[in-house]
Amino acid sequence: DGLRFAIREGGRTVGSGVVSKIVE
Repeated sequence: DGLRFAIREGGRTVGSGVVSKIVE
């Protein structure tokens, strides 16, 4: 895990390209 996991950003669940989202 670390690459593919559900994270909540701004109240929305993002599972695709979380790595790119985390960097921002």
